[in-house]
Amino acid sequence: MFIQTEDTPNPETLKFITGNIILKTGTADFSNESATKDSPLAARLFQIEGVSRVFIGSDFISVTKEVNLDWNNLKPSILTGIMEHFSSGLPAVNKNEDENVNSSNIEDSETIKQIKDLLETRVRPAVAMDGGDITFCSFESGVVTLQMKGACAGCPSSTATLKMGIENMLRHYIPEVTEVRAAETY
Repeated sequence: MFIQTEDTPNPETLKFITGNIILKTGTADFSNESATKDSPLAARLFQIEGVSRVFIGSDFISVTKEVNLDWNNLKPSILTGIMEHFSSGLPAVNKNEDENVNSSNIEDSETIKQIKDLLETRVRPAVAMDGGDITFCSFESGVVTLQMKGACAGCPSSTATLKMGIENMLRHYIPEVTEVRAAETY
């Protein structure tokens, strides 16, 4: 297995491209080791000292390291962990309910449908190229709240992306949008 790596706008996050489909639908974001019970791949990567976040996309894995560590020292261990995982035959994420599916029975308003469509067609593909994801959380009183995942979480340029990129685009196409905010993370 040949795994390519790419830098992301977040200097603490590296994107690992496997050349295979990892997740058929959705994404999975793990902000700490205790959150990895449903992902053998993320659990394996968190065993590597210095890994602070793991994000799994359709065909890539973004790994965030602790600030004080150097990629030259950490990258070989991560590459080995990814290759060992895929050799094991275990799934990247155990099958369960996709957390990105809107489980609400309430029909989305036309404005929310437009917001979600713009995010899906224009924003998410571009953000995935940088090793991250942005998902819709809510739309209330003109304010769109989005969840930043993967390389986007904690990225120094994420605020500029939200304000100058996504907010301007949504305001242009949907006059009801007045502001875009990042969801509070814990």
